[in-house]
Amino acid sequence: MHIDLVNQDQYAQDGVPHDQMRWLRENAPVYWHEGDAERGWPGFWALTKHADVVHVSRNSNLFSSARRLALFNEVPDEVLDLQRMMMLNQDPPEHTRRRSLVNRGFTPRAIAKLEERIREICHQLIDESQSRPDVDFVRDISAQLPLYVICELLGAPVEDRDKIFEWSNRMIGSEDPDYSDSPEEGSAAALELYAYANELAAARRDDPKDDIVTKLLQPAEDGEVLAVDEFDLFVLLLVVAGNETTRNAASGGMLTFFEHPDQWRMLVENPALARPASDEIVRWISPVNLFRRTATTETEIRGQRIAENDKVVVFYSAANRDPEVFADPETFDITRDPNPQIGFGGGGAHFCLGNHLAKMELRVLFEVLAERTPGIQQSGPASRLRSHFINGIKTLPVSL
Repeated sequence: MHIDLVNQDQYAQDGVPHDQMRWLRENAPVYWHEGDAERGWPGFWALTKHADVVHVSRNSNLFSSARRLALFNEVPDEVLDLQRMMMLNQDPPEHTRRRSLVNRGFTPRAIAKLEERIREICHQLIDESQSRPDVDFVRDISAQLPLYVICELLGAPVEDRDKIFEWSNRMIGSEDPDYSDSPEEGSAAALELYAYANELAAARRDDPKDDIVTKLLQPAEDGEVLAVDEFDLFVLLLVVAGNETTRNAASGGMLTFFEHPDQWRMLVENPALARPASDEIVRWISPVNLFRRTATTETEIRGQRIAENDKVVVFYSAANRDPEVFADPETFDITRDPNPQIGFGGGGAHFCLGNHLAKMELRVLFEVLAERTPGIQQSGPASRLRSHFINGIKTLPVSL
């Protein structure tokens, strides 16, 4: 079988190449994937088994996020130090220090307080959509929900959500011609968002409020504070991670329900199934397809020698359909229990900080949709994001 797990045109046309991933799990779970000299991509080890993704995720001492960063694309040496200031691109103990500072805003208790506000937002989005002649589920519902929530978290004006939406699209969609003319566009968007975070922090220092920005700018119990650059980069990470994952899980989840109408009927008849459904949607969609690590020393996975500095790429989409872990993995089943999906990471230092919030947003959204729009239907073809990183839906026309 021809293997190319990073062909962005393939993702734009058909989505995740599950046939290739299935073959790799069965035949070459630790697979040396050819690089692409033209794109500046070296060869890499592709990992497709659940246990191996968890192993790499939980052993930052062997598989570094900092050495060559955590995203797939290579970056010039001169920008490595700046990028390493972002939590995503750090290893313990630096990552541990930073995470302990930002974790204050993401405790289960802090997130639970948001549930009723999230429910209000979902009802509001459906009210507004019902008055429109053409409804795009992505533009009008799934993209709006996390943007509203991010504005709530940051204490930012809700009118700023369109700017945040556009910045996020340009950063994540830098390889998609609908969102960006060139990869440099993504860098420009990141700088604009960086400046916005700076303004937000300055405003909160002058006028503290009950929001995550104020909380993060205050010293921790041990007196530690986030430096200005650290705070700005965290806001950038929050906007992308908090927006793209929830938005694409929700969009992909709705599309999956259209493809599995029996599961939608089950949810409509029993909205309490929205809780296990949120995990199954994340398993099935895996909104983040991959992350990269770099081997810090010579090691082995399944008897395969990995050399120091080798590029190692974990594929969550593949791990989430591993038959050694999931019974009947190719079936979308909103009653699945247990469901050890790793769509939020395989544990360890980089397990998703906002996983409780994302699952709550998905649960509440689908509860409200099942209650308010039980007859929702797809009214046109969906279009997919040209990206091997985010398993994204750009448009999904619906009739409510």
